[in-house]
Amino acid sequence: MVESRTYPSERLVEFSSRMFRHFGVPAHEAALAADVLAAADLRGIDSHGVARLHSYFDMLELGRINPRPKPRIVRETPSTATVDGDNGLGLVVGPWANEVALRKAQAVGSGWVSVCNSNHYGIAGYYPLKALERDLIGWSMTNSTKLVAPLWGAERMLGTNPIAIAFPGLEEPPIVIDLATPAVAYGKIEIAKRRGERIPRGWAIDARGEPTEDPQGMIDGGALLPLGSDREHGGHKGYALGMMVDVLVAVLSGANWGPFTPPFALRQEVPARSVGKGIGHFFGALQIAGFIEPLEFKRQIDDLVRTFRATRPAPGTAGPLIPGDPEREAHAERSRNGVPLVLPVVEDLRDISRRTGVPFD
Repeated sequence: MVESRTYPSERLVEFSSRMFRHFGVPAHEAALAADVLAAADLRGIDSHGVARLHSYFDMLELGRINPRPKPRIVRETPSTATVDGDNGLGLVVGPWANEVALRKAQAVGSGWVSVCNSNHYGIAGYYPLKALERDLIGWSMTNSTKLVAPLWGAERMLGTNPIAIAFPGLEEPPIVIDLATPAVAYGKIEIAKRRGERIPRGWAIDARGEPTEDPQGMIDGGALLPLGSDREHGGHKGYALGMMVDVLVAVLSGANWGPFTPPFALRQEVPARSVGKGIGHFFGALQIAGFIEPLEFKRQIDDLVRTFRATRPAPGTAGPLIPGDPEREAHAERSRNGVPLVLPVVEDLRDISRRTGVPFD
């Protein structure tokens, strides 16, 4: 097991923000980008927090991301828009486009925004949480570089293509659904490799198309499997969901889709050609009052949550969780005690510190 160390979230936010400012990202946007990363670390999604910071560093240093983008709406109706992210940080473009969707929902009942020419935007769940702050239902999706084999395929064709949706409650916490469409997010393969751990069978195949429990076997030319893994366990459903995301975030916006989606890490393969601009996102927001009285909706959500919590537990378990429970528990614990980072991530941050002059230790 790889050793880990714990750091206050505030310290990591300050370090991330200063690194972004080092590359000319405006101060308020640097702070926003750092906040998106902190949301991942605090919610226990270690693969998408500061563990990704060195990838942002590499892309900015090589000039592959525009540090001062001017996102713009290129097509619009009262309830829809297409946004060009000007090749900016997804951590900045994503919140900008999500805000467009939220404002449209508040004005006309719903807001739907598809985005092209962007980059990795952090955890999908960050965005519907912002909708909850305005008593809206929120929805967020993005695509990413090819890592997932289609059902009965033996090579990478789809990204991990996550889906996040959040529903507000009254007295109970909100239902926050945040999932990747393969059997597991790629970041968990990276974390397993850093910790020297095996991965469960059904997560990935190797370069020959054979099932593997070695994270390196997946990394070296293998692929993740779609949610469900194989046909008998519902792999066709994960495959279909991943394709749905690609259509809404990329085909609809003019971004790259499927195997043509550009990589975010330098070691990943660059597609031979492009079919659009950058990677794509999709944001949605719904005003509850357009369907039902908001108070009644929230009461029903409370009843739903309490009913499911009261389910008779399966043997050897504490009973069903509500989507969002693990992240809420992680947020409470890490807000008190800090964010644990495995030493390879700490070394990445120290390398950034040495090369930028931004203090870390």
